[in-house]
Amino acid sequence: MSEKTGIITFKGNPMTLMGPELKVGDTAPDFVVADNGLAAVTLSSYAGKIKIIAAVPSLDTPVCDTETRRFNQEAAALPGEVVVLTVSLDLPFAQKRWCGTAGIDKVVTLSDYRERSFGLGYGVLIKELLLLSRAVFVVDADNIIRYIQIVPEVTGEPDYAGAIAAAKALL
Repeated sequence: MSEKTGIITFKGNPMTLMGPELKVGDTAPDFVVADNGLAAVTLSSYAGKIKIIAAVPSLDTPVCDTETRRFNQEAAALPGEVVVLTVSLDLPFAQKRWCGTAGIDKVVTLSDYRERSFGLGYGVLIKELLLLSRAVFVVDADNIIRYIQIVPEVTGEPDYAGAIAAAKALL
């Protein structure tokens, strides 16, 4: 398993990312994650859709909460061929509870708790914390990565406008 350093920090401390360094133009790696009902979900579950995939450490933290609420607002204005997925290592039960409390109805929350196949496949699993780093991937309808944003400081917010613009450019 490859490891990358010098890309992210957590509260100013350098962290190690496990997995490949993906690039725009790469085919998006498949993954197996769990939805809020524990059913397996893969990349092909969203075949033909433009996918905004936001990786977050935990929905129960202030920045992840803010980010997911913001993407939920943005998703409401996007056409049906765009899906917004938020992946974390939170258990599906916690994701479901959090979404209900937060009123999240446009973003699909998915859990990578079983195999960490998303985190390892997309190169965003933090070795020291065993959590996902904050990142955004925009994947087109043919599963080609068209936009990547690895947020340098895990406690910082992503560039929402950049991710939304990348998705809209694919319409």
